[in-house]
Amino acid sequence: MEDLRNLFPVTKSYTYLNTASAGLLSTALTQWRSEHDKKLLHHGSVFRDTHRDILDGVREQVCSFFNVMKHEIALVPNFSFGLNTLLEGVPKGKKVLLLGNDYPSINWAFENRDFDVCYAEVDENLEQNIEVAIARHKPDIFAFSIVQYLNGIKIDLNFLKQLKAYHPALLLIADGTQYLGTESFSFADSAIDILGGSCYKWMLSGYGNGLFMVKENVQQGIHPNTIGFNSADAAFKNREHIPCMKRFEPGHQDSLTYGSIGQSIQFLEELGKDVISEKLKELCGKAREAFMEKGILDAAIARRETFSTIFSITGNEALFQKLKNENIICSQRGEGIRVGFHIYNNEDDLNKLIQAL
Repeated sequence: MEDLRNLFPVTKSYTYLNTASAGLLSTALTQWRSEHDKKLLHHGSVFRDTHRDILDGVREQVCSFFNVMKHEIALVPNFSFGLNTLLEGVPKGKKVLLLGNDYPSINWAFENRDFDVCYAEVDENLEQNIEVAIARHKPDIFAFSIVQYLNGIKIDLNFLKQLKAYHPALLLIADGTQYLGTESFSFADSAIDILGGSCYKWMLSGYGNGLFMVKENVQQGIHPNTIGFNSADAAFKNREHIPCMKRFEPGHQDSLTYGSIGQSIQFLEELGKDVISEKLKELCGKAREAFMEKGILDAAIARRETFSTIFSITGNEALFQKLKNENIICSQRGEGIRVGFHIYNNEDDLNKLIQAL
């Protein structure tokens, strides 16, 4: 995978460990986007008339990549738009379990509406905390990030299957923004009922695009009021018969931004989902060991067997500025410094970070 770095020019100038904030554009994707807009420039509506075929192709790629049915997906501008659309169709008064200090776009969306909200703590005992909270509060919905944006704690997906087995009526709503694109994932085989995600991070698709997936068996209980001509496939006769997922797509769909998802999926599939997963598992495993050896890894992460591609390490403003001055790009989040590793990173990047630390 070393040749991959040639496709991502940012890696020539920086030690880029900030995918959790912004994934990189590849030269291949940028070239495709340029060619797309040249066609629009020179052909106008003649080219735009092909947008449905482009978007249908993207949906087919999403179906294949995430093992999801076509009528279960929607192309949305970002996770926040998708979740707010969804919640406008969820009955008021439901009891909702959230995770403390989870990404604000998740928690705020529920807290800002008429839901009865309770919380589970995010620490090394995350799954146990969730079980206790469910037993105590008996929620109707559990909404969470698969990977925590502050420190990289990743929920056990097998635990979710056990949870669903014991609580089949519990609706599981997940944010996969910090997860999708890091390993092979099957929506159909997961316990998750509703999964959304913005694609500008680990999916490497640029800004303005995201995905929302809702399993067929829960769609009949969700009735968003969002509507537009595109929801009815630009046919007046369809107004009273709009499927659930078309409520997420009320207006014109941009074949550039959503087409970028398709290009990224093609790129990731050519690399191989299992190859990506193994590469990241190996590199992040070495990073975890190095951070633990130096005693700088967030305690909650250090005590868990599973880990993601994101780590929170001990560091103050002075250390953050030192890293920045050495062209090591990361983020300050919470009480630490957040670093992350993706397919364009290698052991040299890790070693540069360790040397700087």
